[in-house]
Amino acid sequence: MVAPSGAARPDPVPADARTVLDENDIARALTRITHEILERNRGSADVLLLGIPTRGVHLAHRVARRMSEVEGREITAGSLDVTMYRDDLRLKPARSLEHTEIPDDIDDRVVVLVDDVLYSGRTIRAALDALNELGRPRLVQLAVLVDRGHRELPIRADFVGKNLPTSLAEKVKVTLVETDDVDAVTIVGGAPA
Repeated sequence: MVAPSGAARPDPVPADARTVLDENDIARALTRITHEILERNRGSADVLLLGIPTRGVHLAHRVARRMSEVEGREITAGSLDVTMYRDDLRLKPARSLEHTEIPDDIDDRVVVLVDDVLYSGRTIRAALDALNELGRPRLVQLAVLVDRGHRELPIRADFVGKNLPTSLAEKVKVTLVETDDVDAVTIVGGAPA
C-alpha cells in the first residue's frame, strides 16, 4: 500500500490478526446503531453526535450520513478531543492534541459520544469531563462499534455494534478506510478462537 504522498504506509492489519468484522459487518452495525439512536430519541431533532478522535470521529460522520438519509435533512457530526482530560497523561509519552469541533451548542441537547472500542471506560470518563467544560447536555449517550469488556469504571454503552469478549492478552484493532485504507475489526494476540 502506498500513501498519497508516495510514502509507504505500514500494513494496517497484522499478519497474526483474526478478522471479526469486515466492511459489510461494520456497515450493518453502523446502520443498526443509527436506527437505534433515532428510535430511542424519537428522531434526530435534539441529537448531537460527537466522535472521539481518531476513529470515533469517522464513525460519527458515517452515522450522521445515515441519519441524514433516514431523516431527510442534513445532520452533522463533530469531534471531541479528550487528550487533556485523560488520567494517564503522566504515565505515557506526550500525545498530540486532536481537533475539537462542536457543530452546535450542547446545552439541553442529547449528546451521543461515538467511539470505536469501549474497553476500560477511561476514555469515556475523559470525554464526560471534556463535555462538562463545554456546557450541560440534557442527556449523554454512548455509541461504540465494539465493546470488548474489561471495564475499570462503571460505564456502559447505549448502542453497540458488536460485543466482543476478549482476553487481556488480546488487542482489538479497528481499521477504517478514512485512515487505514480498509474497514475491518481484528483481534491480535491470544489464542485463536
